[in-house]
Amino acid sequence: MGGKQAEASNPRDRGSSIWCFLVLLIGALVVTAAALTILKYLHFSKNNEAHPINKKYADALELALQFFDVQKSGKLVDNRIPWRGDSGLQDGSEENLDLSKGMYDAGDAMKFGFPMAFTATVLSWSILEYGGQMNAVKQIGYAYNSLRWITDYLINSHPSENVLYFQVGDPGLDHKCWERPETMTERRPVTQVNTSFPGTEVAAETAAALASASLVFKENDPDYSSSLLTHARQLFTFADTYRASYSISIPQVQGFYNSTGYGDELLWAASWLYHATRDDSYLRYVTELNGQRFANMEITTWFSWDDKHAGTQVLLSRIIFFGAKDMPTVENLDLQMYRKTAELVMCGLLPDSPTATSRRTDGGLIWITEWNPLQHAVASAFLAVLYSDYMLTSQTETLYCSGNPYKPDDLRNFAISQADYVLGENPMKMSYLVGYGSRYPFYVHHRGSSIPVNADTSCQDGFKWLYSDDPNPNIAVGALVGGPSLNDSYSDTRDNVKQSEPSTYNSALLVGLLSGLISTSSVVKSYT
Repeated sequence: MGGKQAEASNPRDRGSSIWCFLVLLIGALVVTAAALTILKYLHFSKNNEAHPINKKYADALELALQFFDVQKSGKLVDNRIPWRGDSGLQDGSEENLDLSKGMYDAGDAMKFGFPMAFTATVLSWSILEYGGQMNAVKQIGYAYNSLRWITDYLINSHPSENVLYFQVGDPGLDHKCWERPETMTERRPVTQVNTSFPGTEVAAETAAALASASLVFKENDPDYSSSLLTHARQLFTFADTYRASYSISIPQVQGFYNSTGYGDELLWAASWLYHATRDDSYLRYVTELNGQRFANMEITTWFSWDDKHAGTQVLLSRIIFFGAKDMPTVENLDLQMYRKTAELVMCGLLPDSPTATSRRTDGGLIWITEWNPLQHAVASAFLAVLYSDYMLTSQTETLYCSGNPYKPDDLRNFAISQADYVLGENPMKMSYLVGYGSRYPFYVHHRGSSIPVNADTSCQDGFKWLYSDDPNPNIAVGALVGGPSLNDSYSDTRDNVKQSEPSTYNSALLVGLLSGLISTSSVVKSYT
């Protein structure tokens, strides 16, 4: 009794207690403010700390994200790649535009807007779904920076409502040279689509990229997000109003990234605009207005830079999983058809499903084409891990394939099988991700990687490095090469373009897949 009263009656002790309390309170407020700042920056973040981190996939993700730095054009900031320097600084200047940023497409120095926009859309989707996982392994900042490097370029490539510059460089000229981007001197013309020469698919894909990115930047940079969304709306209107394939309007593009149609890009873009705006007109666009015409309901397809059907079906299934209760009946039924088609895609991927695709190697890899075969395998695995997590988060226990029940873990295991194949569990016993493991491709078809930094070469004489017997002097860290043949073999030679050339869109898909596999976690129910 006396002791407590004596402590309470001592003014100096009481002041010390109050001071300590204030210090603790201020400290708690600082910590809380810091936590709120992080949550504001990562508004889509999840409590991944409660889930164990898979180090294999975390290490692979760290490498994969570095390939975007390998591919950057423009005046580099915080450059992580010692053999890269500034390049393409005058791109767009002949039209009074700054198109210096963006990324080179693959092993050359071309900027192709169609696949670059797809790269941005997939990277945005990956951040929105798995930003928490990226943050848990300290990679979210790199993902943000790479995305913005592309979206800055895409904004500048859209100087007015009905004009979009979709290409920098002439592939005919570019491919006659073997040189580092830092030393290229050939003319780099720019190509546009407009009302006289429309390009629905490239305008719509760019709209999808900017709409999805607007969600990524909405909390931490609202002004930038608003600008992205304004451009996305304008580009979608342009794409939809002036419907024509850019492959037909501008026939010279058919040699590189020829489009097989634009209906899928219109649905893909409208789906992202719906998520970004919650404007029901975009939902009506993909359902009652254009669903039957463009959606290829109940027909399975392969997700890629050219075909967005499967991606759209999974993205729209999200609405059924998490928020279709108050939706009009017609729209709800159409969305159910998207989900049904997405389920058919998933059933085709599961190796022991009655409807499993036979388009696999003996080693278990999804294999669709001899050119860049890993694209479809990684894209399929990315969609599978997304769908698995949608099922888990919505407490959907079972996927039925011709009456046979499958669990979310079955889809996840399929995704793991494709990721593990890429990382070395394959008949070649090699990683197809450059820099991962002890055995990976050393002769990557990539100009900058193959030419020594101090080499004094011009356009033509640089070809000696293409045909050199020496391994690439510069490691293209994080590059995902094209991949193996149907018999699971791989020839590590620099002029083996089909197998040894990497691309930015392959890397975006791999980033999404690896991020989803870093830890087991639910996804956010809403992007907004």
